[in-house]
Amino acid sequence: MPSALRVVRAVRRVLCRGAALAVACAAAPALAQSTTADGPDAPGVPTLDEVVVKGQLLRAADAPYTAVTLETVDVRELAVSQVDQLFAQVPGMAVRDLQLGGVANSIVIRGFGGGGHGGDLGAVLDGIPLNEAMSHADGYFDLNVLVPLEIAGFTVYKGAVSPLYGNFNRGGLLAIETRKGGEYAELDVAAGSFGLLDLQGAWGGALTERQRVNLAGHLHRGDGFRRNSRGERGTLAGRWTIDVAPQVEVAVSARWHAADHDSAAYLLRSQFLADPRGIDPRVQNDGADKRFATARTDLNYTVNDDLKLLSWVYGTRQQFTRWFSRPVSASAWAQREETYHRSVNGLGASLNGRLAVAGATWNYVVGLETIRESTEYQFHDGLRDRTRVNPALANRDTRLDDVAAFAELEAPLHPLAQLTLGLRADRFDGGCRRLGPEAGSDPCGPLNDPRHVSPKVGLRSAVAPWLTLRASWAEGFALPNGFVKYSVGGQPLDETVFRQTEVGATLSLGGTVDFDLAAWRIESDGEVRTVSPGVFENFGATRRQGLDASLRWRPFDALTLTTSWGVARTEILNNANAALVGRRVAGVPAGAASVDVEYAPLPAWSFTAGWRYVGRYDLDAANSQTAESYALLGLGLAYLGEGRWPYRAYLRIENAGDEPHATNELLLAGQRAVAPGAPRSVRAGLQFGFR
Repeated sequence: MPSALRVVRAVRRVLCRGAALAVACAAAPALAQSTTADGPDAPGVPTLDEVVVKGQLLRAADAPYTAVTLETVDVRELAVSQVDQLFAQVPGMAVRDLQLGGVANSIVIRGFGGGGHGGDLGAVLDGIPLNEAMSHADGYFDLNVLVPLEIAGFTVYKGAVSPLYGNFNRGGLLAIETRKGGEYAELDVAAGSFGLLDLQGAWGGALTERQRVNLAGHLHRGDGFRRNSRGERGTLAGRWTIDVAPQVEVAVSARWHAADHDSAAYLLRSQFLADPRGIDPRVQNDGADKRFATARTDLNYTVNDDLKLLSWVYGTRQQFTRWFSRPVSASAWAQREETYHRSVNGLGASLNGRLAVAGATWNYVVGLETIRESTEYQFHDGLRDRTRVNPALANRDTRLDDVAAFAELEAPLHPLAQLTLGLRADRFDGGCRRLGPEAGSDPCGPLNDPRHVSPKVGLRSAVAPWLTLRASWAEGFALPNGFVKYSVGGQPLDETVFRQTEVGATLSLGGTVDFDLAAWRIESDGEVRTVSPGVFENFGATRRQGLDASLRWRPFDALTLTTSWGVARTEILNNANAALVGRRVAGVPAGAASVDVEYAPLPAWSFTAGWRYVGRYDLDAANSQTAESYALLGLGLAYLGEGRWPYRAYLRIENAGDEPHATNELLLAGQRAVAPGAPRSVRAGLQFGFR
């Protein structure tokens, strides 16, 4: 395991290379974004002068569909060391923590259980897609490349409602924006149980009247609560913005991330019950190693007060290797290795504008973009302490290209009829080729030229100053998973199509009560099944439906109660195995809920308590085995200090009841495998604001 110093040096080297790449791209067109809701003079409403990343037309708070946003102040007060922890604030979402060092977790959203570790949740960072087209699973993404303290907006769109993004957002989309502009200097230093050390910093300021810089960094290390669980990671990010002319703004940004982790892998269920902090003796020296770099150039041209032309270009380079021991039979374990070398290049442009129609302001976004992604992939099994002893099961290079057009229109016809229309068209190209001998038999050939058009429509109605209703319908899609999309013989496989219907209401009473409720249904068809080895067809359908709700109640200034919950019901409607029809989809908790209380009896002091519940879920398609639900209690204390450098001291106790629990369960070779959750842990930190 490299030392923390070696990780820092590696991050520094990569950041320098990423910065050089960004400067080299500076002459290319790039991207910024702006939005408006009610017109240029509406107080507190974004206008075309606000630069974001891609042209997101609507603010989440004004959308006709469910979208939850956390801003800088929310993230800072939560004082998280991993961005995944923010999902606990979103109704109906849960994280199934795999507890595999350096490996992305599974995120649950809208009846899908494979976000993050698979393709059920799209993720973009300042417009750059984080989903990996051909990684451990289609759509895999790792949020550790982001510094929590640099977040300006963390927005979760429920369902495939945004036309700005296509593949990998069937359950929803996570759109993260980093801080751009502003004057700030912040530091968060924390230490805790099991050797935890966490250091975050963010700085933003003006170099000259026409130049602005935003920087962020993160160093994190910990020993873990189980043997062989040590991990270290570091991230550096920077953005330089210059007004090259009164109407032209250019921004260059770069990001570097390096991580090295050990992993204790899974326990069998019987072992977990005997010792939830143990390790199976058959686990070898598992772990993961990752290097990630991305660079981007943005160009923002203001045509006039009502129109902006945005363009962007970016590149991402990534290397990721993981070693994983797991049961391969009732008595034997084996270690496998997966290595990915990923390269992504993207560019595009959009027009963002507004029109005056019948005394109202109509907003629109129209754009084009293209993304080319290639991945060199190697898969070995039966390793001995990370040493390859068998021929590769897979040794190949894949390419997936996407050319897309998108448009979105907000038409406030009347306070009772605020219409939103969206459309996205994607066309894919690519292929797979073998780089050397393989022992596996997965298909590898040309892509079958898939294409899809995804319509979206929504209606928002301001019934009263305190009540808003909304309804929406949206279509999304997913390409055939894994190497199936590259099946030999030109099989005409279609995309799996997902259609979501949602109705919701928001109630706000004088800042004392805020309540939101949404009912939703997602139906899919065209799921892919294997007919025979190497032969596939579209045959399968699923229904997902549920409720999401949140309540914020502030009965008096010193006390705030926040609660959220979500329930999901899934059903297989059509399957090649008739016995599965009517069964529930595996890996989706029946519900998730949280209750948070904050009490501030004195201006400088605050006490918090949080209860988090994750429901039961099925481990197999036949619903024969079920993971147990669990509930955890967290406690917190914070103190605000004044002076030349204001600070905030905080103390957190997680799993205060020291409850043994499993954050993830699954079946491996018929064996019930468990990811043990952390025991009681303590985290103490100091946050400083230097401006």
